[in-house]
Amino acid sequence: MKKIVFLTGTRADFGKLKSLMSISQNSEDFEVHVFVTGMHMNSLYGFTVDEIVKAGFKNIYKYINHDSIEYMDRTLAKTIDGFSQYIAQINPELIVVHGDRVEALAGAIVGSLNNILVAHIEGGEVSGTVDELIRHSVTKMSHIHLVANSEAKKRLIQLGEFEKSVFTLGSPDLDLMDEKSLPNLKKVKDYYDISFDYFAIAMFHPITTEYKNIRTYSKNFVKALIESDTNYIIIYPNNDLGSKEILEELEQLKTSDRIKIFPSLRFEYFLRLLKESQFIIGNSSAGIREAPYYNVSTVDIGTRQNNRAKLDTIFNCSYEKDAILEAIKKVKEIKKESEDIEKKKFHFGKGQSDKLFLKLLNSEEFWRIEHQKQFQEFKSFKRNN
Repeated sequence: MKKIVFLTGTRADFGKLKSLMSISQNSEDFEVHVFVTGMHMNSLYGFTVDEIVKAGFKNIYKYINHDSIEYMDRTLAKTIDGFSQYIAQINPELIVVHGDRVEALAGAIVGSLNNILVAHIEGGEVSGTVDELIRHSVTKMSHIHLVANSEAKKRLIQLGEFEKSVFTLGSPDLDLMDEKSLPNLKKVKDYYDISFDYFAIAMFHPITTEYKNIRTYSKNFVKALIESDTNYIIIYPNNDLGSKEILEELEQLKTSDRIKIFPSLRFEYFLRLLKESQFIIGNSSAGIREAPYYNVSTVDIGTRQNNRAKLDTIFNCSYEKDAILEAIKKVKEIKKESEDIEKKKFHFGKGQSDKLFLKLLNSEEFWRIEHQKQFQEFKSFKRNN
């Protein structure tokens, strides 16, 4: 029986990993372990490790990896130290990480330096912040790449990865997004005491490379929400440098009867609210990935999602208050059309990532991928001999 460790540090990457963790744990061929750290262990964000426990996962190891959000490098170092000691105890055959957080980078570093296979979920993506640097670094420290689509696969090959180590898996959160598997809206609204008939979702995260402007960005965002005459369900930002300033600006919204603010939401509950929302606003990847699946329009503010999917339901605007209000006005005027929804869904897969993942795990090809990596020349750059 092969041991697999899934590393999760945020509510977002848990949503991406959940179906893969479940199908692996339910297989008699694998022993699944879960290393839980980052935001999951922070009471400010709802101590979301409890949701992982409630989901029925076993062999959960809890690790606090940061005292302060000001120093991402120190968080990385502490995560490497804790994860390294944990890995030495259980000796897994595979480590699975997701995305572009320092926790994923720590997992990939520990795995590669200890000669353990590392599988990276959703590499090859592009964005407008330091996240992209981290994501590509995770790629170079990983051996197996489970990407969302052909565009991401092409980028990884361009980065020098062997094509035989790149598998198109789709975006795993789609496994949970089918309406039939979501709780009904009344249950969700009752659980979170939401009384709005109509509402939008708001999520605004820090942009660490633009930290000096985050206070201004946050003020403009809050002012636009106040002036837009819309009900909002607001979810706390990620715990990156700049989140303190955002949270301080959100304080003035807590007395509004048009706004509900939550540290975190259960992933499937969040999906139901997103599906039923008028639009989503902010700079979360949920506006680029999950919202188009439900044909929900997105007001994408600023640079955080630069270079990601550009669909006709996504409206990018600057950080200026008036620009945000103009974008809100546009999305409110749009009538939802269903003609392109299937195309939007399939850009990130068809919602069977878990089955594809298990099939890979059960293949000899997967476990034969070399631990020793070598740079693969991109064909367009090869010299003619």
